[in-house]
Amino acid sequence: MPDGAGSLVLIVDDPDAPDPAASQMIWVHWVLYNIPTTSTGLAEGISSGELPNGTLESLNDWMRTGYGGPCPPIGRHRYFHKLYALDSLLPDLSRTTKAQVEQTMEGHVIEEAVLIGTYQR
Repeated sequence: MPDGAGSLVLIVDDPDAPDPAASQMIWVHWVLYNIPTTSTGLAEGISSGELPNGTLESLNDWMRTGYGGPCPPIGRHRYFHKLYALDSLLPDLSRTTKAQVEQTMEGHVIEEAVLIGTYQR
């Protein structure tokens, strides 16, 4: 954990939607913010009620909170898992979007890491 980190943000999205050969949008699968810096991971299949204390969720592109797994309609898609260490907690943005979380975290990012996985049905 970087020195001075006050919280973490996790954004999982797919920049290949709906078709990797002609992507038209970035599909948001999950956004978590205010993850405590003491967190060491998230269990597979974790539900909203099991998230680390203080963790807040943004709406995904299904217009609900929680993780929405990959289900690409065509081709092999890339799934970006972006983890940001911030210098503070973010305010409760209440039913917010990924764009609003990203805008609110501007100027607060200390470090970031990206893991890219692929999936095809």
